[in-house]
Amino acid sequence: MTKYQDMYKGKNILAPMVRIGTLPMRLLALENGADLVYTEELIDWKLLRSFRRENPALGTIDFVDRSDGTVIFRTCERERGRVILQIGTCDPERAFQVARLIENDVAGIDINMGCPKEFSLKGGMGAALLSKPEKAKDILIKLVNGIRRPITCKIRVFTDEDKTLELCKEFESCGIAAIAVHGRTKDERQQHPNRNDLLKKISRALSIPVIANGGSREIEKFEDIAKFRKASGCTSVMLARSAEWNASVFRKEGKLPLDYMIRSYLKLAIDYDNSPSNTKYCIQNMLRELQESELGKKFLDTQTLSQMSELWGLSEYYKERSEKLSDCGLIGRRDVVPEGYKRPCLDSDVIEMECAFIRNLYPTDPELPKTKLLTWAKEKGHKNPTYKTEQVDKLFKAVVCINNKKYSSTFWEKSKRRAEQGAAIVCLCDNGVFDKTVLRENGVLR
Repeated sequence: MTKYQDMYKGKNILAPMVRIGTLPMRLLALENGADLVYTEELIDWKLLRSFRRENPALGTIDFVDRSDGTVIFRTCERERGRVILQIGTCDPERAFQVARLIENDVAGIDINMGCPKEFSLKGGMGAALLSKPEKAKDILIKLVNGIRRPITCKIRVFTDEDKTLELCKEFESCGIAAIAVHGRTKDERQQHPNRNDLLKKISRALSIPVIANGGSREIEKFEDIAKFRKASGCTSVMLARSAEWNASVFRKEGKLPLDYMIRSYLKLAIDYDNSPSNTKYCIQNMLRELQESELGKKFLDTQTLSQMSELWGLSEYYKERSEKLSDCGLIGRRDVVPEGYKRPCLDSDVIEMECAFIRNLYPTDPELPKTKLLTWAKEKGHKNPTYKTEQVDKLFKAVVCINNKKYSSTFWEKSKRRAEQGAAIVCLCDNGVFDKTVLRENGVLR
């Protein structure tokens, strides 16, 4: 256990953050001086629904949802030995099964006992475990005894200091390697002061490393991390918001300009084929009030990595990297086919194209592909188009029939509506209503 404790001593750590702690942000933090990085909270049953897949094109290990092809967790060699996977759970056996599934691909496993969000609380996870210490201990003991990786947990404090100290000692007795403590209660938010004096008492009372969390409001630069460490008396510091806003806060040499950091993050998102929606969310949190600037407003209108890249002068980088990944056989998000799916023979007469429906390219309903197709059909004197949509698990694929011809996108979508819009785009392209060159430039057609 000593070697595991040393892993958490004197470290500056990227905290687990919902939708923020994905691979590009973790790598950005490591590149700028973070010692360890935590994933966002990953729910046990979601991970149990996944399968492990090596992704040679990206050089990653992916855990992919069997039902819809979503990458739940992606990691790579660059963060090996430094990434901690945080599990959201309320069940010892499920937690153990998840830990067994991913233990060879992470440096450590953390149990979330501090999240105050309604979703976690209703599911008996996160801060809900603080009111059920016996169950929390059962989870920790099960993992400590059966997993070959350090086990930790992250908690919030109670208003009752003695109760907090007692709980921390009970968790320490389970054999965990370290404990991260957010110095606010589950009902408090950023405007409330962090209980640094209580963190200091916890650190003195325990023999394992205590990781201080909750000080982002006072941390604007690297030197402030040391001040927070001293104020809390803890061996290590975990940063959330201040790192989310600019990950170079971990950099000893000083923070880098935000524009530079966004470009760096965007390159990593491109390199690792990160979801456009997740990429956009992370950049929004980096921009903060700058979303109201001219650049920020243009950014809010983007929906693809290609569009985002153009705003930060990375169009050529995106193009070159995308072509290279394609040549390497990358299985992209839209190339996912439901597990075990066999293409029906009747599809042989369907005209197909690789195209996606991107909502923000059609600002008003009259411009939507299905509406456009209906209008075009009436102008040509054709009968109204009809759609046949197939669903497998959580994925949808549509075929539109018009004038005795069938059209479909090769991509499976996550909703019936999107699948039908994609089929309509194929028909409009094939009949010259939509310009293929324009659609390629906008990332619709591949």
